[in-house]
Amino acid sequence: MSYTESIGSRTYRFADLKTVLAKASPQRSGDQLAGIAAASEEERVAAKMALAQVPLRTFLNEPLIPYETDEVTRLIIDDHSPQAFAEISHLTVGDFRNWLLSTATDTDALTRVTLGLTPEMVAAVSKLMRNQDLITAARKRPVITRFRNTVGLPGRMSVRLQPNHPTDDVKGIAASMLDGLMYGCGDALIGINPASDNLTAITKLLQMIDDFRQRYQVPTQSCVLTHVTSTIAAIEKGAPVDLVFQSIAGTEKANASFGISLALLQEAYEAGLSLKRGTVGSNLMYFETGQGSALSADAHFGVDQQTCEARAYAVARKFKPFLVNTVVGFIGPEYLYDGKQITRAGLEDHFCGKLLGVPMGCDICYTNHAEADQDDMDNLLTLLGVAGINFIMGVPGADDVMLNYQSTSFHDALYVRDVLGLRRAPEFEEWLESMQIIDERGALIGASARQPLLEGARDWMGIA
Repeated sequence: MSYTESIGSRTYRFADLKTVLAKASPQRSGDQLAGIAAASEEERVAAKMALAQVPLRTFLNEPLIPYETDEVTRLIIDDHSPQAFAEISHLTVGDFRNWLLSTATDTDALTRVTLGLTPEMVAAVSKLMRNQDLITAARKRPVITRFRNTVGLPGRMSVRLQPNHPTDDVKGIAASMLDGLMYGCGDALIGINPASDNLTAITKLLQMIDDFRQRYQVPTQSCVLTHVTSTIAAIEKGAPVDLVFQSIAGTEKANASFGISLALLQEAYEAGLSLKRGTVGSNLMYFETGQGSALSADAHFGVDQQTCEARAYAVARKFKPFLVNTVVGFIGPEYLYDGKQITRAGLEDHFCGKLLGVPMGCDICYTNHAEADQDDMDNLLTLLGVAGINFIMGVPGADDVMLNYQSTSFHDALYVRDVLGLRRAPEFEEWLESMQIIDERGALIGASARQPLLEGARDWMGIA
């Protein structure tokens, strides 16, 4: 079905639904690279006007990628709940925006319709929204998950402690981990990006974190972000695996480029569940995504990068994840050119994920060849904190020495918690108080009070 919209004496024609979506997207370098972006701001406005009139039901009847050739499309259609959709089934995309922003639409209402929403619906409505609209709606939709602690409660924000090392040196990783814990970070997880997929090295890192966690009774979870097949192998060898990680995308072909399928993710999910390591819940999958991944794999089929990204959240939702992380500026300026585009993408991803019932976090980051800096990251960090983000990254000095990109630091987490009054996961917060790392208000206690724990841990790990 084609779509038309007139502005003054000029009429714009859009060949199909995915063309309208692509042309209505805010400017970004990835869609320009793919040759699907609006040619002018006037065409972008025309596409938004046309999109606003599209009934939500259309997205169920006109799949952007054929049902027969894409297992992600099949997942989206087959798992759609007509009962949950009924409340909003009469709305157009424009009406849906108004419904989301109405003060009468609260958390209960957003929760009721979650399984009736498709990624394409939420991506479409995001294209009609300003940044403040994305923040307002996402803030109304907390998503709470549990493993050894509880993440996503309103008024709280967690941090993934990311102690990467360029050679996977255990002492180097342990030193960064202790540094982060002393700043009160690590309640989302302690997650290491390994320099290699060597199973022996992966197991050694998992064992180190688990030994520390048990010795000091830390109510958090660990993860080594290796390929899901390596994690399955580690589980089979008896490694102490908490969260099961995998990068995912929004099309079957893009996922195949990662070496995964829905069936393989199901196998990994069941392997993780079999260990029964969670204490307060059983959410155990950890997924990472990012706008541009489908385009970089030549697997976008003419669909704009933000809609492809939202489709990845349908994959995530299937496996009841503990955490989902949009690594927003990591793929590079070819896909998100500058700080403005990175900021918009981060807010879009968080909004779309939350509406779909996914526990969204964000690696607020950029590569060194992007037109962005830490001021841009400060802005996005603050906006996402207001929007109710589940978790952010905690990287020593905000500079990841293994992945060679810029993220957020332990100090950045202290900043956003202070200015917005955000607390940590309750179980982790209680532990930090018992260790005399924070006081009852959540503020760091002086270094002298933390010194005994720090010295004891250093001695145990053999860190000078």
